[in-house]
Amino acid sequence: MAYGKLAALAVLVVLLQASTGAASRSSPAVSASKIDSMPAEMSLNGFERGEDGGAPAECDGKYHSDGDMLAALSTEWYAGGARCFRTIRVTNSATGQSVEATVVDECDTRRGCKSNIVDTSKAVWKALGLDTNVGEVAVTWSDA
Repeated sequence: MAYGKLAALAVLVVLLQASTGAASRSSPAVSASKIDSMPAEMSLNGFERGEDGGAPAECDGKYHSDGDMLAALSTEWYAGGARCFRTIRVTNSATGQSVEATVVDECDTRRGCKSNIVDTSKAVWKALGLDTNVGEVAVTWSDA
């Protein structure tokens, strides 16, 4: 009988952890569901001081080089920073060509960013063979 009570207690603890999220708090990566292929609009972002990107990157409070393969994700996809410094794959929907970029920032939907944006550096546009003057390009993105 004592074994049955112990087993019931163990099940209760697991259920409580799951319902409060305690089981997933140890790793921020768990809090952001893995994305396999999400349609988005890619736009150009400046990650250097004085550019249209504005403030330093959310992930580390620093500016970054536009020559690096960088991305900022819309608020929901940024997941409160859970994707900081994670690699994502960005695929041009028209050509199927893909590149990888590191998430360093949030494109804040509370400050005018659309909810389906992958803001990327000039290096990403160049690697995909795209003209930065286009404005927005249809892409898909996934966690790499």
